[in-house]
Amino acid sequence: MSDLDKRSIVYLPGVGPKRAEILKKEAGIASYEDLLYYFPYKYVDRSRFYKIAEVTANMPYIQLRGRILFFDTIGEGRTKRLIAKFTDGSGTIDLVWFKGMNYVMNKYKPSVEYIVFGKPAEYGRVLNIAHPDIDEIADGQQVAAGLTPFYNTTEKMKKSFLNSRAIQNLQYTLLSSLKWKVPDYMPEYLLRKLRMLPLEEALKNIHFPETVAKLRVAQLRLKFDELFFIQLHILQTAHLRKQKLHGILFPRVGDYFNTFYKDYLPFELTNAQKRVVKEIRADMGSGRQMNRLLQGDVGSGKTLVGLLAMLLAIDNHCQACMMAPTEILANQHYATVKSFLKDMDVKVALLTGSTKRSERNKLLPAIASGEIQIVIGTHALIEDTVEFASLGLAIIDEQHRFGVEQRARLWKKNVQVPHVLIMTATPIPRTLAMTLYGDLDVSVIDELPPGRKPVKTVHRYDNNRAQLYNFLRKELQAGRQVYIVYPLIEENEKLDYKNLEQGYETFKEVFPEYSVSMVHGKMKTSEKDAEMQRFVSGESRILVATTVIEVGVNVPNASVMVIESAERFGLSQLHQLRGRVGRGAEQSYCILVSSYKLSNETRRRLEIMVNSNNGFEIAEEDLKMRGHGDMEGTRQSGEGLDLKIANLAADGQILQYARNIAQEILDKDPDLSEERNRPLKSRLQTLFDRKINWGMIS
Repeated sequence: MSDLDKRSIVYLPGVGPKRAEILKKEAGIASYEDLLYYFPYKYVDRSRFYKIAEVTANMPYIQLRGRILFFDTIGEGRTKRLIAKFTDGSGTIDLVWFKGMNYVMNKYKPSVEYIVFGKPAEYGRVLNIAHPDIDEIADGQQVAAGLTPFYNTTEKMKKSFLNSRAIQNLQYTLLSSLKWKVPDYMPEYLLRKLRMLPLEEALKNIHFPETVAKLRVAQLRLKFDELFFIQLHILQTAHLRKQKLHGILFPRVGDYFNTFYKDYLPFELTNAQKRVVKEIRADMGSGRQMNRLLQGDVGSGKTLVGLLAMLLAIDNHCQACMMAPTEILANQHYATVKSFLKDMDVKVALLTGSTKRSERNKLLPAIASGEIQIVIGTHALIEDTVEFASLGLAIIDEQHRFGVEQRARLWKKNVQVPHVLIMTATPIPRTLAMTLYGDLDVSVIDELPPGRKPVKTVHRYDNNRAQLYNFLRKELQAGRQVYIVYPLIEENEKLDYKNLEQGYETFKEVFPEYSVSMVHGKMKTSEKDAEMQRFVSGESRILVATTVIEVGVNVPNASVMVIESAERFGLSQLHQLRGRVGRGAEQSYCILVSSYKLSNETRRRLEIMVNSNNGFEIAEEDLKMRGHGDMEGTRQSGEGLDLKIANLAADGQILQYARNIAQEILDKDPDLSEERNRPLKSRLQTLFDRKINWGMIS
């Protein structure tokens, strides 16, 4: 796009240094291109004029045409406000300002005809519009008509008079100064193939749509562009990786793998597990580096598949490591792997931040010499002091909890890049997987091991505690254990901790015959681990906790998960929490407790949980309901998922089309070195070279 990304916004008329600083800090707008790509979040039809006589307080945005009769100020100090009595002959309405009063009185005059636009409200039975948009009829160029764009703005922006209308004016100024011509980065041949609007028309109609139809085709072009360049980047990165990164060849399936499979496998693998193990074996024996994402719902047996992959590495005289985001999860994996291996002659070690210095001093030389074959740990594994003799396989669990730089440091532990297996228990909708993990091969375990009963989920209101307590008492009397989870949201942290502590006291009072543990993030690690261990061992029967137990706690005897204030959790988080139960042979239950007053969307969310145990279905619904948003932390630095207009929930077809077109281009010209593809290469560099290409690592 020419040099629009290099032209500072400070030079645009109407901006200047102070506003430029606010635009950059609050909206990420630093250049002309940033402003052009700061899209409206909604449009309001301003083609219709209402009569004041037909206006009611519950109407959305309206447009009036008339005159100001007089100005008046009411109140003092903070309560002071300016009121303009406005009429169109059919009635009167108050126009109200709480700030900028001198500016308003100097700019707008009684008896001049104006167009007023805003949202009506009622105060003391008098209709009013607060801080309306006002245009003089004579100033035709500035009068908005038809579809009017609305831009997201913050309080700091508004204080500097950078409200939605001001952003709209800046867009108009910019496009006018560019003479409404914006260089297109799509090659001519591709534009003909796509049959989409030229870029200049798309940008003009996204900010100043002439009609609804033109807005739709402008949105299509810009959504396609956004998803196309992400896919082009991902697919090209994957191609380069396969060219450059040769994997360690694992030709043998030897004694370790075969002995375990024949004599120690605790149960018959599901067909899904067998399929995934074959895919992993094929990767490791191909001579190219494995870079595979293993998706599997909670309890589907990913750790067992990971262990089989690690045994393949050992059979080929290499070491393997598994990195988990928390000590709880690392300890859990260590215990699981040790119990699977039983008395097999495999040296397994655990390395976390809590590993004592004396123990660490023994472990580090044993890892460096190759004596220890499997190392399980937290980010402690990436410390400079940890050296491997021959790291052949790195397994990352719940990778979205690690930064890309952290993962990159793990790959550097070997001269030749190790094979990589990424495991996640968060089912990822297909559109998101194609965008976040589009350069990985994907395996899915979509079956639960035999003998597992689906968890029964019910929704209960918090005004019926007696029934809940009676049910819990029956489960406890049958020898089971119970989780009670409270939300912990940053904005309400103090209140949430208070609710947690009150809940803890209540459960101790209601169930005096049972020991109750409490776990939350503010506790010291040693205290938290001690309380968790009491629950794991069965000494305490009720665990009251925040979502710190979302991953990594495996207590087969726990049969009930009670989620307090369930309306405050997202679908994916509710599903993750539910996965803490249903790990034993007994029937397990998840009880969603909420207040009675729920929005339709929240009620729908809880209904989905009650009706489905399928994590992939739930993830798809979650994406539809919330949009792609930040995906609860699945967005990672360096992965370019900063979508400005496309929506992964709604635009799956556009995404697939964009990916197909990108693949077609790269099949013929992998390096984009052909003359006709030079604009694409240039645009890719503009978009992605600002970031380190971590895609070559993970």
